[in-house]
Parts: sequence; C-alpha cells; structure tokens
Amino acid sequence: MSILPFECDYMEGCHPFILNRLNEINFEKISGYGCDEICKSAKEKIRLACDCPNAEIHFLVGGTQTNATVIDALLKRYETVITANTGHITEHEAGAIEAKGHKVTMLPSHEGKISCDDLLAFLKNYFDDENNAHIVRPGVVYISFPTEFGTIYSLDELKSLRKICDEYNLKLYLDGARLGYGLSASSDVTLKDIAKYCHAFYIGGTKVGAMFGEAVVFTEENLVPHFFTLIKQNGALLAKGWLLGVQFDTLFTDDLYLKISRNAIETAKMLKSVLSDKDFRFAWDSPTNQQFIILENDYMKSISDKIGFSFWEKYDENHTVVRFATSWATTQEQVDELLNSKLLKKSENL
Repeated sequence: MSILPFECDYMEGCHPFILNRLNEINFEKISGYGCDEICKSAKEKIRLACDCPNAEIHFLVGGTQTNATVIDALLKRYETVITANTGHITEHEAGAIEAKGHKVTMLPSHEGKISCDDLLAFLKNYFDDENNAHIVRPGVVYISFPTEFGTIYSLDELKSLRKICDEYNLKLYLDGARLGYGLSASSDVTLKDIAKYCHAFYIGGTKVGAMFGEAVVFTEENLVPHFFTLIKQNGALLAKGWLLGVQFDTLFTDDLYLKISRNAIETAKMLKSVLSDKDFRFAWDSPTNQQFIILENDYMKSISDKIGFSFWEKYDENHTVVRFATSWATTQEQVDELLNSKLLKKSENL
C-alpha cells in the first residue's frame, strides 16, 4: 500500500491543459525574459479578472523568492514589515527578509490573522513616540490569504486593514500562495476585492495548478519603479519567461484557476466531515484545503508510514497538531481510500 498523499498541496506537476500548451509551443522561437506575446496575454487576462486595467504584473518562480523581492522593493532601507507571528515570512523562509536588511515586526496571531486592534495599537504607540526616529519605521503590512492556519480574512477585515494602512501611509501586501483556495472558500471576498484593497499581492500558481510560478500584481502604476530590474538584481528573473506566462495564460482562460481550486475545497469538506464523525479533534476551524488535527503521539507514529500528513506543532506532551491538505488534483478515490481506511479509528485519537 502506497502512502496516502495528504501532506501538502504541491505534490503534483501541473494541470493537463498547461502540459498541452507547453507541448504545442515547445519548438516555437519565443523572446526571453517575459517580453513575449504569451506573457502579454496572460497579464491582460489577469488585469481583466482583477478588474484592474492599470495593474502592473510580473511573473516569478516561487513564493519565498516573490515575498523577498516584493517586500524588499516596497520597503525603504529603514522600514520594517509587520506580520502575524505565524506569518510565513517569520519562520519558513529562512530569514529571507532579514537577509535583505529588513526587520520583521511580529504582532499576535489570531488563528493566523492580524487583528485591526493590534495593528492600530502598535502604530499608535510608534507614531506617538517622540523618539521614533531612532526606531525602525513601519512600511508594509503583510497578510496571507488564506493564512498559514487555513483561515481567511473577511471583506470587512480587508477593508479595515486598508483603511489603517492609508491612515498611516503603509502598503498592504497579500501573500496569495494558496489564493485560489482562499477565494473558493470565502463567502464574500473576490479577486476583484483583493485588487481593490491591497497595494500589492501575488497569485499563487505553484500550489494551484501550475508546475511552478507566482504572478505579482501591483494595483497602482509605478508603485515600485523599475521592478523588472529589481527582479533581475535578486536573481529571480527567468530567461525563458514564457514558461511562466503560458501557465498563467492557461490558468486564466475560462476561469480555470478558480474552477480547479474548488476541487481542493470540496475534497477538504468531505475529509473534515468524516473526521468529525469519527470524533477527531480539530486544532481550529479552517474553511480551506488545510485541516489541522490533534493526534495522540503514539497513534500518530503508527499511521505515519501509511498516511501522508505534515507535522504542524506540538499540542502538549502527549499530542501533536498535524495538517492534512488537499489540492486541485486530489481525487475522490484518494479521499475515499483515506476515509474508508481502518487506520482512522475513533478510539485512537484521544
């Protein structure tokens, strides 16, 4: 029996439509560095989907690379980025932001999210301090959608965060590594809303149907002058830029990006329902493709070579929080095999 694959949402290659497109153009002679008609087409489709005709769009390869390049570009040398203490940039990006010379300022996490009250209190304390010229200055607010905990911001929360950023002249930047899954799970946030209330964000492809790639969207013209050059300076410019362009051109044709994202949410709902019926405990409520379960340590070890999941955090001396993740490519058969497995026992997860 092979291990059932639920440890992450980037285990597969890419959607078959992308492979078909790549095969079709494989021997065409295409200009480099994203200066080609395919990339232009992809950017125009993204602008249309965002309802942001003046958006500036760039394609990069991976999420850490994208966060490091964008945040460095948005910040002045003496500025800091503000994030929840569970934000991806705080722990799982190998200090990429700090390596660029920027401080990462952490606020309390509320199941992965920043609260407007905490942000306001922090900013008020900073700007009321008569000695703040001696302190690193807030420049960017970083959020994830969905968060690392699988939770999502409401439309009202996004509006409030943008209002605070405007009041204190900060930039709101959204990490969209799993953006398709967040949008598919949200009851009130659309891609157009994100483009309206964020200064910058990226549309994740690596975890949502692409072989690799992220699409950075600056919603205001000239928000970051010469960003193309900064991408190059950061070693993030792909010579065969059309490899990225063709993937996003495909994902944003006939709403494919959101169509395939819904599969992850539907399969996660089935997983969540059955685990609840079997009395498994959830660490918190996640509406997206990531589900976080509390397992007894011995039981966790006994199934770890048969069911794929990711360690998340220690819960107590005898229990661990683990993550089960579905994706755009998770099949009904895989879910059924997991849910019908004799390994999932009510009596073993206390």
